[in-house]
Amino acid sequence: MEILVTGATGNVGRNVVRQLAEAGAEVRALTRSPRTAEFPRGVRVVAGDLTRPDSLADALKGIDRMFLFPVAETARDVVASARQAGVRRIVVLSSGAVTMGFDHDFHLPVERAVEASGLEWTHVRPGEFAMNKLALWGPSIRAESVVRDPNPDLAWYPVHERDIADVATLALLEGGHDGRAYTLNGPDMLSHRRQVELIAEAIGQEIRFDVMSRDEAREIYRAQGGFAAANADFLLGFEDYSGNETDSQALDEFGPTTADSMEIDPAAADSTAAGSMPTAEAVTGVPARTFAQWARDHAQEFLPG
Repeated sequence: MEILVTGATGNVGRNVVRQLAEAGAEVRALTRSPRTAEFPRGVRVVAGDLTRPDSLADALKGIDRMFLFPVAETARDVVASARQAGVRRIVVLSSGAVTMGFDHDFHLPVERAVEASGLEWTHVRPGEFAMNKLALWGPSIRAESVVRDPNPDLAWYPVHERDIADVATLALLEGGHDGRAYTLNGPDMLSHRRQVELIAEAIGQEIRFDVMSRDEAREIYRAQGGFAAANADFLLGFEDYSGNETDSQALDEFGPTTADSMEIDPAAADSTAAGSMPTAEAVTGVPARTFAQWARDHAQEFLPG
């Protein structure tokens, strides 16, 4: 049994590759840049691009199971190629936004393509990635020991990427997960201010929290580039999950809503306002990793040089 991991250099994919290799599975890691990718010993690295399904033929030969990174535009063709090649099981990296009914264009089409294939399937639907805060706040913490953010009290349950990989790995290796969709969150509802405090504790230095307007934050994110620039409008509530412009007047008066940001204001509700949030523990039997643990795991990445 050989398993293909697509998106193998991503935050989740690289952990899935490592965990499968540690479990003794035969692993094939798909990447667009095989010459520069680094994986554990014994992992076979193959070239391919999910945006070009015709590039996957060699990568899919002999594959029994597949971890699928979501690319909506080509999902049907990729899944058809996988089925034709003999793949029997696909585990999809999806999103908690599907569970909450916000996602109709990005992850949901991938789920539907896999379900329509007749293959065994499992959807892994993480909520907010804790790793997003490294992409958003890491540059300013490294350079100035400061976080600039318009919403100190906005809160959600950031999930550790290793929890997501744990669930995906079990679904690839074990039976009993066919036809299941697992929504995953972190164990604690934490405001942005509290998350910054936990990062400060992990790196052993004070981090200043500067509150600014949404417009100021958008300019900073856009200038920062990368993930911050690409997602600034959504993260700051200027557009919804599908990229549609939101009501700026309502946002200025009430702040980002749960539907816009998948976060809530704990000042307006108690800590259980969002209900009981599912974590990886329901699948793995192991308590979900906390944000404090995530911050310790990535402490060095918040430090200069």
